Amino acid sequence: MSMENYEIPRHIAIIMDGNGRWAKKRMMPRTYGHAQGSKTVEKICEDAYRMGIEYLTVYAFSTENWQRPKEEVDTLMNLLRDYMKDCIKTSKKNNMRVRIIGDITKLDTDLQESIKKLEEASANNTGLKFQVALNYGGRDEILRAAKKFAVDYAANLSELDAVREADFENYLDTAGIPSPELLIRTSGEVRLSNYLLWQLAYAEFYFTDVLWPDFDKKELQKAIEYYNKRDRRFGGV
Repeated sequence: MSMENYEIPRHIAIIMDGNGRWAKKRMMPRTYGHAQGSKTVEKICEDAYRMGIEYLTVYAFSTENWQRPKEEVDTLMNLLRDYMKDCIKTSKKNNMRVRIIGDITKLDTDLQESIKKLEEASANNTGLKFQVALNYGGRDEILRAAKKFAVDYAANLSELDAVREADFENYLDTAGIPSPELLIRTSGEVRLSNYLLWQLAYAEFYFTDVLWPDFDKKELQKAIEYYNKRDRRFGGV
């Protein structure tokens, strides 16, 4: 499928769902699915950039994911450790800028250090802007942003009546990043799961039954084709 005649969204957000079910279908542990899902992330980053997508944001670990079994959480954290280290090489090779959104203060110190190294190492790259939502929750982000604003207001750095939406966005984890035009969720689930609640206000939603490890370039193209059929009015007529 050629994307030549399609409008390419500037920013796509993805909820990568279905790793566990993908593994279960193969009589393998859920952790095997997460490992395969991590490989899919790398491929989609490359495909997205070649298609002309500027920003890609993926949901790696939510504030609610801590409730999963300890073994699975530990495996996910170790996968993230490996990914952050490998991503320094990948980002350099692909000229990709990586930014982590979410409350990383709740993560182990070594993982926090890896995140800082990755962000610093890729800060000047000019290719795909890749955001990873890690220990992220939309409500938590808005609450943290409100607290930051309250501190500035108390210090007389902000005037309440003069604050616009664009001003408040500077307190969000995604400050300086345009809102996504398209959200993709895999595995057939049809909900936001506390993801980018502010930023997705006017995004188009694309839900597919495809499990995340099976998501590929063709599936990404299908989502963009769907996006092009939508009439984006932003509340107007």
